Amino acid sequence: MPPDFQLGVLGVLGICIAGGVVGAWIFQKLGIPQVVGYIVVGVLIGDTGLGLLHASDVAALRPFNNFALGVIGFLVGGELSGSIFKKYGKQFTLILLGEGLAAFLLVGLFSSLIVWLVCHDGVTAIAAGVVFGAIASATDPASTIDVLWEYRSAGVLTTAIVAIVALDDALAMTLYGLGTSAASILTQSGGESIAATLGRTGLELAGAIVLGVACGFILNAMMHYLPQTEKRLGISVGILLVCIGLSVAFHLDVILATMAVGIVLINLAPRRSKQLFETVRSFATPIYIIFFVLVGARLALGSMPPWIWALVAAYVLMRSIGKWVGSYWGARWSKADKPVQNYMGMALFAQGGVAVGLSIVASQNLQDIRVTEGMSLGDMIIFTVTATTLCVQLIGPAFAKLAIKKAGEIGRNITEEDIMAELKVADVVNEEIVPLPEGTPLAQVVQHFAEQDTFVYPVVDGDGRTIGVLTFDMLKELVVDRDTWQWLVVGDVMQPLRDRLLAGTNLGEALREMKNMQAEALPVIADEESGRLLGVLDLRAAQRRVNAELVNRQAVAA
Repeated sequence: MPPDFQLGVLGVLGICIAGGVVGAWIFQKLGIPQVVGYIVVGVLIGDTGLGLLHASDVAALRPFNNFALGVIGFLVGGELSGSIFKKYGKQFTLILLGEGLAAFLLVGLFSSLIVWLVCHDGVTAIAAGVVFGAIASATDPASTIDVLWEYRSAGVLTTAIVAIVALDDALAMTLYGLGTSAASILTQSGGESIAATLGRTGLELAGAIVLGVACGFILNAMMHYLPQTEKRLGISVGILLVCIGLSVAFHLDVILATMAVGIVLINLAPRRSKQLFETVRSFATPIYIIFFVLVGARLALGSMPPWIWALVAAYVLMRSIGKWVGSYWGARWSKADKPVQNYMGMALFAQGGVAVGLSIVASQNLQDIRVTEGMSLGDMIIFTVTATTLCVQLIGPAFAKLAIKKAGEIGRNITEEDIMAELKVADVVNEEIVPLPEGTPLAQVVQHFAEQDTFVYPVVDGDGRTIGVLTFDMLKELVVDRDTWQWLVVGDVMQPLRDRLLAGTNLGEALREMKNMQAEALPVIADEESGRLLGVLDLRAAQRRVNAELVNRQAVAA
């Protein structure tokens, strides 16, 4: 592509969505989480690959990235009810401190060693190690949560993962504030004191929480007066955008603020907000796709010196060990369940927007410190975190999937939609209903309706082909004149067959079609060619079957 070629915002969005869907489909066929496909497509079409998306395109869509992070934070907050923290609060705290501090220490130590071997400057090496350790403590909530949703995960491990990745931002920002302040003091680059950094970080975290709580209360009050789903969705998106905008304007954490909105809503009005969270999640897929494709597109990996790759390898390895070991001991000390002890660390490898954002800020603060003749400490941090983000974003989702698979929690979060997507009309059709020959007298038909639990009967001709239906409503119109029952036959009053279902139709599609037609029941035929009647699909009976299957599967999962 020519260097001055520009697609424009709409073209960029189109490539992101279309390419992301194809990439996700390919990777899912390989048994790899779809989020990896999104990121790989981003790398392929970004400056590292084909150059279809340039840094200017990614920069132009930065507000969209904030919106995506806000939606993710809101949905994560919707998973965190007060009862969860009341039951698992101690476990979450110890696991959070364990995995965050272990990654901080291990990455910091080995990064310092490698930088010292390169520049032979102990102060610069320690400063680099402190910053790298602080950034390493962050975990990407977006890709991790996407894996949990993709595989319908539910259980003690899933609950712990959601809580830890949601709270990890606060710990990472605190460690980062301390780390960059210490690095600035060590290198005398004009940074503020540690006390001032702690105070500023505390204000930012508290400000994000206060903003989110306030927006949550406002949204809850507005939902009380807006019973319609579409209006609730509109006001929710509007308040989320206001919350995100204020967070960006006041330099607050977007995920933490919007997560507070979700937490307030799910705890103040759990029943009323449940449908809202489901609606937001249903339209969020294109937003996730664009977000992760852009994550991959901005990972430019050119012009790195060879020793940087040694630093990248040490960072990835030590961070992974720190997350794993720290999570294990935090879970063990808090007496968490065995799945949490054994597999929690696997799910925390992903590193995303928070780490990249912190690295950009660090590079600006530490740009004047030289590591080698051609590279500053700020550039080194940007290069290293960019490369490590690519590595862990590719392996992180796969390990998150492995963790929930080992814990046996894949497929536990079953919904009615999941059940209906698996079943066909033939699986729930009522085959016991005997069709009515078109010559049957109405006097006999009344007895059929009295003995059977259905309000619709198929009508067949002499060859057994379905030619119409007779409903209870049709009989009610003749109830005032019973004398006609003796000489009228079914063929005289039936409704010609216009609507019927094929046995191979997906149950979810069939039920939606019946609701749109306001039909309580429809005949089911084997196929178009033969027209052979199989039975009747009754809307109420099918719903009871789905509910029974849902309860059964949830009981098995529990």
